[in-house]
Amino acid sequence: MKALTANRLTDGEVVFWAKGQWVEQFGDADLFADADPAAEAAEGHAKNQPVVVVDPYLIDLAESAGLWAPLSYRERIRALGPSNLAHGKQTQGGAAIEALLLAHGAARSSGRVDLIKRK
Repeated sequence: MKALTANRLTDGEVVFWAKGQWVEQFGDADLFADADPAAEAAEGHAKNQPVVVVDPYLIDLAESAGLWAPLSYRERIRALGPSNLAHGKQTQGGAAIEALLLAHGAARSSGRVDLIKRK
């Protein structure tokens, strides 16, 4: 599974694609199957919004606590908000946040690997 994420330009907030618009909560994000053409279409549409978001990309997801969570640690931190536990999106609680906190997986999502230049 995959989800589409970016940063909103007006305030830098991490946002996720859901039903044709950007939302702040990972739990509200649209989830796409790995080979779903709708994922690539959503990413293409998002990349044509340069005055709304910056750097939209698909992230890999893994099952966690019966729900889905980003596979990479970096993306889980982005979905939870700041790593300070007294702030950010994790203070709102709920099943989606619990799944994010319990998730584990790779250090890097394959969605970002293509952006890294190898020597």
